[in-house]
Amino acid sequence: MSKHERWSRLLELLAAEGRLDVEDAATTLAVSPATIRRDLDELADQHMLVRTRGGAIAHGVSYELPLRYKSSRHASEKQRIAAAVAELICEGDVVGLNGGTTTTEVARALALRAGGSGGGGRRESSDASAPSFTVVTNALNIAGELAVRPQIKIVVTGGVVRPQTYELVGPLTVGVLNEVVLDVAVLGVDGVDPQLGVMTHQEDEASISRLFTERARRVIVVTDSSKMGRRAFARICGLDRIDVLVTDSALPSDMAARLTEAGIKVHTV
Repeated sequence: MSKHERWSRLLELLAAEGRLDVEDAATTLAVSPATIRRDLDELADQHMLVRTRGGAIAHGVSYELPLRYKSSRHASEKQRIAAAVAELICEGDVVGLNGGTTTTEVARALALRAGGSGGGGRRESSDASAPSFTVVTNALNIAGELAVRPQIKIVVTGGVVRPQTYELVGPLTVGVLNEVVLDVAVLGVDGVDPQLGVMTHQEDEASISRLFTERARRVIVVTDSSKMGRRAFARICGLDRIDVLVTDSALPSDMAARLTEAGIKVHTV
C-alpha cells in the first residue's frame, strides 16, 4: 500500500469514527505502528487532523474528506460512470460541470471524446473549427486539466476557492452562471435520498450546483452507489429536477425502482 493510499484510508477512518488509535489503525492497514505515527504526524503538519497521545482526532464535529484524498475511492466505478456519461453528451453541447472526483472523471472522458475517440451524437455546425464541447465549470482542477485541450472551450466562473474541493463559490460564481445557458449540467453529489433529492456537504457549493440545474436543459447526476440513500447537510434540488442518474451496478434494485418512479432515467454501469 502506497503512502497516498494509506493517507486516504486513514482519513476515511477518521471521517467515520472521529478519532484514530495508532495500534488499531496499524492493524486495519496491516502496517507497523511506527508507519502510522509518521503518517499521522505528516497529516497533522498539513492541518488534516489533530495529533493526540496514541492517535489523532478530526478537526471539529463535521469532517469533509478533501478532494485530493478521495480520488482513489471507487476509482474504477467512477471511470465507468464517466465513460457512460460521455456517450450521453452530443458534440457541440455546452456542458456544466461542478466539482468532485466523479465529474473530474467525466471531464477526462469528454477530453478523450474531443480527441477523436468517437461516441455520442453530433450537433449540426457550419464551422468545422468549432470546439467539440464547451465546458462551463466552477472547479479549478477540471479547468486546469481541460485547458490544454484545444478542442474544448473552457469557461471558468469567478469566485472564492474552497480548498477542500477546488470549487469556486460566492457572488462572482453566481454572476457568471446567470449569464450562460447550458445544454446539460453534470453534477457530482454527496447524497441521494428518495424524499429529499440530491445533496452535498456545504451550503455554498449546494447553491452553485442548484444554479447549474436551473441554467441547463438537461441534468445528469453522477455518483457511485455508496452515495445512494445517504443524506448530506445541504440540499441541491429535488428528484423532479433530475433527468438522468448514472451510477454503478451495485445500486440496490429498490432504490432504482424509486428513482424510476420519480421520472429519472437510471443508467447502471
